[in-house]
Parts: sequence; structure tokens; C-alpha cells
Amino acid sequence: MEGLSFFVGVIGNIISVTVVLSPVKTFLRIVKHRSTEDFESFPYVIALLGTSLWCYYGVIKPGGFILATTNGLGIIIELVYVTLFIIYAPLRVRAKTAIYLGILNVAVPAIVVLITLFTMHGDLRIDVLGFVCAGLSIVMYGSPLVVVKRVVTTKSVEYMPFLLSFFFFLNGGIWTFYAILVKDFFLGVPNGIGFLLGTAQMVLYAMYWKSKPSQNISEELEDGWQHKHLIPENSSED
Repeated sequence: MEGLSFFVGVIGNIISVTVVLSPVKTFLRIVKHRSTEDFESFPYVIALLGTSLWCYYGVIKPGGFILATTNGLGIIIELVYVTLFIIYAPLRVRAKTAIYLGILNVAVPAIVVLITLFTMHGDLRIDVLGFVCAGLSIVMYGSPLVVVKRVVTTKSVEYMPFLLSFFFFLNGGIWTFYAILVKDFFLGVPNGIGFLLGTAQMVLYAMYWKSKPSQNISEELEDGWQHKHLIPENSSED
């Protein structure tokens, strides 16, 4: 059983890294257009928080090496994404993202680490941190629902990257299986929910992947393109 759980954990690590790398195409588009367009920063901010706390959970839990390694790498990659988002976002979105970072990626981790490190010991510390990580993972898996609403409204999947949704689906499934093998309730519940939400996103893709963007979005993109080319390349947007 230990051999099987290790093998499944390795596969989970590979898929998790793929999940973290799946938005690369989106960020190449952002860098190319020098604009974040209508993409949301919150999923990446909450993913950074999730990887940070899961890495901490993997460090303090016996046998949590697999969780610690993949989430440690995830921290680095998510930091790159958030940094690029801040560089290319409009001033208002940049300010909102900075507030998210200050609260969710500085204040919250600091509070969690201080409380669990200095006021709890043994299994209690692991259980409390596992409960916090599970709750955050549910939020992380649920964060694309903001974009799902846009998909349903516009009947277009332009702003819901397929690879991110697809690998969320795979990631939820493999880590749910791993959690069952190692009997980790805190890992199993959020990933089980993530698997269900990922399935729902796949269904939406099957329904709308051939649909064209709505006229309103097309007009917004066209206006943005025209505005961009009215500004000299060496000028500052803000």
C-alpha cells in the first residue's frame, strides 16, 4: 500500500506542476499584449496562499515530503504569475491585487504560522493546519467560478483557459485517490470537491467551446486595441 501511495503521489506531483504551469499561455498573451485584459488575479493570489500553507503542512506532517516539494515549487511559479499580473494590470486592478497580496499572502500565512507554531503541538497542530489548508483549497478550486459565471453569461470560454480547467480536473481526481490511500481527510475533501468542480468546467467547455465571444466582449477588446495603439510605445499607461 505504501508503494502504491508513493507512486500515486509522484503522479500527483507531476500533475500538480502541470496545473501550476498551465496558465503559461495566458501569461504569454498578457506579456505580448502588455495588458491583463479581463483576466482575474484572484485565482493566482489564492493559489499562492494555498501552495504556501500546503508546503508548511507537508513540512510539519510526518511523511508529507511529497506535498512539501510540489507546493514549494508552486510557490515560486505563482509568485512569477502574480508579479507579471501586477506589472501589466491597469492601476485600479494593480491596487486591488496588491491588497489581495497583503491580506492573503502576508497577513494570513503569518497568523497561521505564528498560532500553530507557538500555541499548538503534535497532532493538534497538524489537524488545525490541515483544516485551514482544506478550507483554502476549497476556495482555490472554487475561485474559477467567477470566470464560469462569465462563460455562462457570454456563452464563450475565451476567458476560462482550457488547460487550467482540465488539469484542475485531473489534479482533483489523483489527489483524492492519494488521500484515500494515505487516509488524509484534509487532503481528500477539498480535492474531491475540486474533482467535481473540474468536471463541471469540462461540461461547460463541451457546451461552449465552439461559441464565439459575445459582441460586447469583442467591442471591448477592439476598443482596448485602438486605445493601445493611440499611446506611444514609450509612454506609461498609468
